[in-house]
Amino acid sequence: MTAEAANPSPLTSDSETTAGNYFVSNYPPYSFWTPDRVSQAHAALERVPAPETPLGIYLHIPFCRKRCHFCYFKVYTDKDAAGIESYLEATCQELELYSQKPFIGGRKPKFIYFGGGTPSFISSRQLTTLCDAMKKLLPWGEAEEITFECEPGTLTENKLEVIKKIGVTRLSLGIENFDDHVLQINGRAHGSKEIDRAYHFARSIGFPQINIDLIAGMVGETTANWQECVTKTIALNPDSVTIYQMEVPYNTTLFKEMRAEGQAVAPVASWRTKREWVKYAFSELEKAGYRVGSAYTAVKNPSLARFLYRDLLWTGADLIGLGVASFSHVGGTHFQNEHDFGPYISRVREGRLPIYRALTPTHEERMIREFILQMKLGEVSATYFLNKFDVDVHQRFAHPLNRLQEQNFLSLEGDRLRLNRDGLLQVDQLLHEFFLPEHRTARYT
Repeated sequence: MTAEAANPSPLTSDSETTAGNYFVSNYPPYSFWTPDRVSQAHAALERVPAPETPLGIYLHIPFCRKRCHFCYFKVYTDKDAAGIESYLEATCQELELYSQKPFIGGRKPKFIYFGGGTPSFISSRQLTTLCDAMKKLLPWGEAEEITFECEPGTLTENKLEVIKKIGVTRLSLGIENFDDHVLQINGRAHGSKEIDRAYHFARSIGFPQINIDLIAGMVGETTANWQECVTKTIALNPDSVTIYQMEVPYNTTLFKEMRAEGQAVAPVASWRTKREWVKYAFSELEKAGYRVGSAYTAVKNPSLARFLYRDLLWTGADLIGLGVASFSHVGGTHFQNEHDFGPYISRVREGRLPIYRALTPTHEERMIREFILQMKLGEVSATYFLNKFDVDVHQRFAHPLNRLQEQNFLSLEGDRLRLNRDGLLQVDQLLHEFFLPEHRTARYT
């Protein structure tokens, strides 16, 4: 864990965007998950769960028409039909292995998430076959939310009908930007014309919830362009909007280009500019009747447009991660699958779970994990942590909470710890203050 590879975050940062991970998605950092702890994952799978613990499924479909320059996920653009078929069969075989384990405990999945890559890349036939096989192993009748990520250019009326037929309740469109030039220079596969077509197809079919993804700070993005994107988003009237601030992890094409050219600073907006753009978007969305529900989301009707995948994971739900490089969380133990295509499929075909690395956090680390993830919602209940972990977060985190108050990012209102808008917009940089000392200067991934 070298300092050079680390991403320590100052309490505030207006700096230019450099390489490294910004978004905090879990804790402890992934770099602490190791192959020699895989036995911990197998042990967790053999334990009967607490009956009230929700169960979810994440399925990684790693195929794309093109690789975006900012993408840091495990994706493939070179697989033929046979390769895709073999992969989808392997994910079902993996689910079958899990379905036989005691940790299932008779539970049915409460939420399901198809992520990528591009789930909508696979054919309608492949999707139907895949879901039919999954439902036989773990029926979806009790699932309250099924999310499906889409790239607009891969959608047709027929495919959208199939996606709705399999039970998808939350369709997430990866629009990112509405400008053809910005989309092109960032390596996106779709164009602006495909956005309107895909969105209106989806709306006409009647999905319960349609989410739109945007990215603030893409290469070539300007303030005028961003404001136009916000205007067009509001005109579409989606049920929810998710906005990410551009980061440049080390495994992106953009970072490789920076390194080849000897550039330390990414050719994207500074952190201050990105925060201002998201602040503008949230303000305009609020004027249009949306409510900001986290550092990244605005929702039209919170009682109808929920995001169970996020909310349940951030309060300790179990998650089965299927597919190459997928992450799981079972009974408090974290683990990740083999991160290469061939080894993943080979392990599954041998009848073995393809677990590559794992970590079982301590009681304190589990508490910190839930605390920092829930901070991203903008407020935290102290009573929740007292009841679940027997921890007074006011005392346990007195020093970082005082610092946040001094910076005018946080207020303490009875049971609630609340971030104001400025704090919320840079929450991922602030969360490192709550890490244990050994995790603050370590490489995140």
